Amino acid sequence: MKTAVPPTSPRGFTLIEIMVVVAIMGLIMAMGVPSVLASLKKEGMRKAIDDLQEVCFQARAQAIMQNRRVTVTFHPLDRSFSTDGGGAGSSGMVTSSVLPDGVFFDMLYINLMDFGASDPAWVHFFPDGTSDEMTVVLHAKDQWKKITLEYSTGIPILSDVDK
Repeated sequence: MKTAVPPTSPRGFTLIEIMVVVAIMGLIMAMGVPSVLASLKKEGMRKAIDDLQEVCFQARAQAIMQNRRVTVTFHPLDRSFSTDGGGAGSSGMVTSSVLPDGVFFDMLYINLMDFGASDPAWVHFFPDGTSDEMTVVLHAKDQWKKITLEYSTGIPILSDVDK
């Protein structure tokens, strides 16, 4: 006589086990959303640095592509700066900005001359990719950042301020 062999059940996960795992994953992702959003939001010094660098990059690119001199105008007393056209560009790129609350121009040197108390001050970008030499020091609370624009490349370089 043959003994009956119990049928083997297929191995795998039940629907309840899968739902529990998905619920746990959803909870973990939901807890991380605020920190991800905070890291993407630009505020204070970070926004000031990004805007200033982007204005310089845009002015340099515009000068090269349109084969003409492009000027970035600084208004240190108003804490603002903009390219020739001002306003937002058609590409959505930053072409003008005002420093966020609590961020100030601590130093503005253009071609080795102090323009920190001048209003306005101009930095020129030329069709060959060069520019005026510029050093800007931004100050916010205990943060000090320096953006240098080297004349031979016209590219802004961010660094910490040596104290």
